[in-house]
Amino acid sequence: MNTRTYFNCEKSITYAKEIRIRTLGMIYRAKASHIGGAFSMVDILSVLYKGFMKYNPDNPTHPLRDRFLLSKGHACTSLYATLSLAGFFKEKILDSYGQDGSILMSHISSEVPGVEFSTGSLGHALPVGLGIALAGKINKENRKTVVLLSDGELNEGSNWEALLMASHLALTNLYVIIDYNKIQALGNTNEVINLEPLDSKFQSFGWEIRRVNGHNHQDIYDALQSLEESSVDKPKLLIADTIKGKGVKMMENNLAWHYHSPSEQEYKQALKELELA
Repeated sequence: MNTRTYFNCEKSITYAKEIRIRTLGMIYRAKASHIGGAFSMVDILSVLYKGFMKYNPDNPTHPLRDRFLLSKGHACTSLYATLSLAGFFKEKILDSYGQDGSILMSHISSEVPGVEFSTGSLGHALPVGLGIALAGKINKENRKTVVLLSDGELNEGSNWEALLMASHLALTNLYVIIDYNKIQALGNTNEVINLEPLDSKFQSFGWEIRRVNGHNHQDIYDALQSLEESSVDKPKLLIADTIKGKGVKMMENNLAWHYHSPSEQEYKQALKELELA
């Protein structure tokens, strides 16, 4: 099993820039949507795949790999872009995203090398990730399970059941990251169902918590490292405060980009901004 790479913040930032460019191209070509939520988690994905997780793209099912589950499956494009950069498949496959017969479906699909679990309906990945982490603990395997949730899907009760069970089982090998961009399908999260105070909610459920700027690569990595090195017998949770549509000004904090597909003019404007970043 390949060991994880040494984390370099500048390389991670460059990696994230390319993820956004590839994501934009996929969504534009397919006339697809969900670019706001895809962009908000890019910096988190970059840190995970450029230093925190161990994986082997030449052997995607190696038994000692770390497992990553994307619960917000509608934001699959930035994970597909990340996996292509990490070497799980060739970049040209991204051109088929959203087309009939493509393995790159518009919600994350386990047909894709490097994807552990297909998701679409929200609230499913954490219960499954709990089971994967429990199996790792029972078998005494040196691997992590990382689950990335959206903030809107915290409306789903299945997540809170899993949060309780993971704490009860003391699954120290289970990591949850909340992409807290504060906008969900029908509005701001605090107006749909107010989630605050998030920190104390998770603490009361028996989790060890860190909270960071979800676009600061060094802070994300340091927080994850701190959780990994902790001797506290609890599952780990990172609240990442993010910006929906991060990286393109017209998309940032704009609910419309949960649904909107960029026009040719918007695509060119966004691409120019990303390339100059």
